[in-house]
Amino acid sequence: MSEDNKLIAERRAKLTAIRENGIAFPNHFRRSHLALDLHNDYDAIDKEALDPQGIEVEVVGRMMSKRLFGKGGFANLRDVSGDIQLFIQLNQVGEEKFADFKTWDMGDIVAGKGVLFKTKTNELSVKVTELELITKSLRPLPEKFHGLSDQETRYRQRYVDLIMNQDSADVFKMRSRMVSHIRHFMEQRDFLEVETPMMHMIPGGATAKPFTTHHNALDLELFLRVAPELFLKRLTVGGFEKVFEINRNFRNEGVSTKHNPEFTMMEFYWAYADYNELMDLTEAMFRSLAENVKGETAFEYQGNQLDFAQPFRRQSMASLVAEYNEGLSENDCHNLSVMQSYCADNNISIDKKWKKGKLLAELFELTVEEHLIQPTFVTEYPIEISPLSRRNDENPEITDRFELFICGNEIANGFSELNDPEDQAERFKAQVAEFEAGDDEAMHFDADYIRALEYGMPPTAGEGIGIDRLVMLFTDSASIRDVLLFPYMKPE
Repeated sequence: MSEDNKLIAERRAKLTAIRENGIAFPNHFRRSHLALDLHNDYDAIDKEALDPQGIEVEVVGRMMSKRLFGKGGFANLRDVSGDIQLFIQLNQVGEEKFADFKTWDMGDIVAGKGVLFKTKTNELSVKVTELELITKSLRPLPEKFHGLSDQETRYRQRYVDLIMNQDSADVFKMRSRMVSHIRHFMEQRDFLEVETPMMHMIPGGATAKPFTTHHNALDLELFLRVAPELFLKRLTVGGFEKVFEINRNFRNEGVSTKHNPEFTMMEFYWAYADYNELMDLTEAMFRSLAENVKGETAFEYQGNQLDFAQPFRRQSMASLVAEYNEGLSENDCHNLSVMQSYCADNNISIDKKWKKGKLLAELFELTVEEHLIQPTFVTEYPIEISPLSRRNDENPEITDRFELFICGNEIANGFSELNDPEDQAERFKAQVAEFEAGDDEAMHFDADYIRALEYGMPPTAGEGIGIDRLVMLFTDSASIRDVLLFPYMKPE
């Protein structure tokens, strides 16, 4: 029998004995204070001033450590807010309860009632008069001094990771505060939060391969949504001029440090606005998050110093490709044959079927993205890769679109929306042709969305922000798995 199995067997035997003597998993205890509240209220009070007050408290938490000496002992309890120490004496809790306490294990959930006092080392503690085992832990926690360090195990057993690693718990508390702040930020600007379908009859709103499922009663093939965009824009047609949604998207793509098959996006649409106003709003939102949630506008991500107090850079895709590809001018980036020759000369593999917009985008991805450390809005995206974006009035080969890059990662994608139903229908047809030619990420033709546009959609700007990647930035997390409570993992 392995050591772990032996320990589990011993704990199960203890649980059996508890069952024989009474209720094994009681649920009558209610705490009076959280650990953090007690520390905030009483840590600054001197021992001589605190001890005589006789402040009674009831606390409960997971026992993370235990020290026994003669007829007494200490236990460190951890609740959602932090740690508090219990001081247990035989003459206070009684011989039977003290004997029970000596058999309890690390990881057990324990409740204590008693009086606050300060130890000789000035540590705030509870002198226990009543002690109870609330939940018996059957599996031993990882070794105290090393915690749960194996990365894969941390992802698979997030519940143990949260118990043992305070840094991990702090990441997810930060994530929650960030999402809450984003909601508040949008609501303050009169955006209405809505919910749209997760299962679509036609995948749309992004160029991505969808997951498929089946509705048995209706005998329908359905798709998990790749984006809520087309439904949110239907609401704009219906008169909801400012809408947003924070929810999951699903894309049948590879897994990497930046990609998970399901991920959280915030998408919003704003009637009578354009992509320039989106960039202004996004910059203000990110700066507000830094100031109010993180508490600083200058911080480090993976060794790169970021400064959200400074204006975000705005530059066209073509000019950035020219900047990071010696020998290409900005004008060259609009010339297909010149770019093809450049790729040939520099051993850059390309598909000869690509049009110049697609080739420019590929060059940007291969040679530019990794260099965009400080927040940068990349603008003037080619029409070929922007099937839902409004054409630029001065140059119909590009769109009024941007993507925001920070530390080489795409964080947001926004554009002035295409609201011309005839133009949109032609672009859908072009996407269908690409799908039929073998591009399984191309969009389908959505006739109902065209019908909605034919009723008239006001000029609108829309954007999607990757919540997971944004949390990665704010918590200095190298992998998207570090900011997902339960990331996708292959079966054990």
